[in-house]
Amino acid sequence: MNMDFEPIDMDQWERREHFSYYTNTLRTSYHMNVDIDITTFYNWAKGNGYRFFPSFLYVIMTAVNQNKEFRMAYKDDVLGFYKQCHPSYTIFHKDDCTFSDIWSEYDSDFITFYNNCTEDMERYKDIKGVKTKPGRPSNFCPISCAPWVTLTGFGHDTPGPSKMYFPVINFAKFYEKEGKRYLPLSVYVNHAAADGYHTSKLILDIQRITNEIAEIM
Repeated sequence: MNMDFEPIDMDQWERREHFSYYTNTLRTSYHMNVDIDITTFYNWAKGNGYRFFPSFLYVIMTAVNQNKEFRMAYKDDVLGFYKQCHPSYTIFHKDDCTFSDIWSEYDSDFITFYNNCTEDMERYKDIKGVKTKPGRPSNFCPISCAPWVTLTGFGHDTPGPSKMYFPVINFAKFYEKEGKRYLPLSVYVNHAAADGYHTSKLILDIQRITNEIAEIM
């Protein structure tokens, strides 16, 4: 067995009927939109001179990699869970207002991951096109940010059948309320991969890591 990929045993899998239903009967996806309290995280990042975006990518990807439902995919026509996923994210080109999608290697060590991201951002910041960093692995999680506006919700319309089971995660401009900072965050999920319980846990894990990052670093 590939140590980076665990095939699903359909006879033992607790969600086999749910997967079949949302794949063959009712193909559907859903969103959860929440506001994450980033007060502690923001102060920690700013106080230590870390850029917000790559730092928050670490929070998201650490949460994703703690929840196997969001690492599910087909590999060589076999359904299973990757051991970990890497972020595929967008960078913005201010000169022509276009974006490019790049990726970085995930590492559970914050400094290693942070350096991976900032080095990739610097290397590809002036390279234009939709996909600009080659070699993106098949185990990736799409993440993007719209820092120009504070959103109350975010939606996708992706018609047609899809074997894309990784979540699509978006966040926007933070806002301040009663002395705290909140970040609008949206998680788009293929229902065949995860139910409301699993997505709620992912969101709660993002909030927990955001709260605890100063202590675990």
